[in-house]
Amino acid sequence: MRRAIIAANWKMQKTAAEAVAFAEKLAPLIRDVEHVDVVVAPPYTALAALAAALSADRIEVAAQNVHPEASGAYTGEISLEMLREAGCSRVIVGHSERRAQFGETSAFVAQKVCAAQAAGLEPIVCVGEVLAEREAGQTEAVIGRQLEESLEGASPDLVIAYEPVWAIGTGRTATPDTAQEVHAFIRKRLGLRFGPRPAEAIRIQYGGSVKPENAADLLACPDIDGALVGGASLDPESFSAIIRSCPAGPESPR
Repeated sequence: MRRAIIAANWKMQKTAAEAVAFAEKLAPLIRDVEHVDVVVAPPYTALAALAAALSADRIEVAAQNVHPEASGAYTGEISLEMLREAGCSRVIVGHSERRAQFGETSAFVAQKVCAAQAAGLEPIVCVGEVLAEREAGQTEAVIGRQLEESLEGASPDLVIAYEPVWAIGTGRTATPDTAQEVHAFIRKRLGLRFGPRPAEAIRIQYGGSVKPENAADLLACPDIDGALVGGASLDPESFSAIIRSCPAGPESPR
């Protein structure tokens, strides 16, 4: 059985002080939850402070993005070594906002995936379709192409996050049946790239207006192994409720 993984993506919200205050409230709420990997991805400025605040708890810290090069003239960017030093164990790559607002291609995402794996950080690789693509019946074609190009040269040591772009921050959520259908398709495509056994071990998160009210139904689906949570992760009570919605599974090895 795959361990559930619930990740918070705060985007451009919370200062370092606010992140520490959040950690102090969240940790006691989930201290007895041992079958879920919990990850929080704050802004860069809060990474080190949050990692220090969570050092005694089973909660990991991730970055929301990274540059694939080790160093150089990349104004405003951050390297994998910088993230490691700040306490990160994972990094989100290919988020729909990076693709749409900053023009990141799947080929560039693949560079980040491979660089992260080489540096020892596990990437959370995002894929998903926009509303027009879904309505045109192009969901599988779009996601299949994103997976093929974004995972070029990668190993199966990663997490995939399916984020239907039409459901991010809109209040709209894919039904459990719809989400499961896409997750099953993703796993099938992962099997073509990595082989059936590695594909069965890869965890696939759902991300698209996940809330305490819908989390349990989504997480009960056989190919949905967790969630990439946006707005609902900003409140520790709400985020902890989502974490507790995960079905019982393997206990923490830590």
